[in-house]
Amino acid sequence: MSAPFVTGEIYRIDWVPGTDTLHGTCHCGAEHTAQDPVEMWEWMLAHPEGHQPRGTTS
Repeated sequence: MSAPFVTGEIYRIDWVPGTDTLHGTCHCGAEHTAQDPVEMWEWMLAHPEGHQPRGTTS
């Protein structure tokens, strides 16, 4: 049996209590909010497209 593929990348999605909003943090530090879980995962998995890590400007 082979070991599972592990990337070491951590994706975090939290529910904002009292709302229908999800707050996601990518492994690169970029953050995003959405109400649709599918939209949130599409954003996460599109890394680095649309991701601007915290503390950076463009």
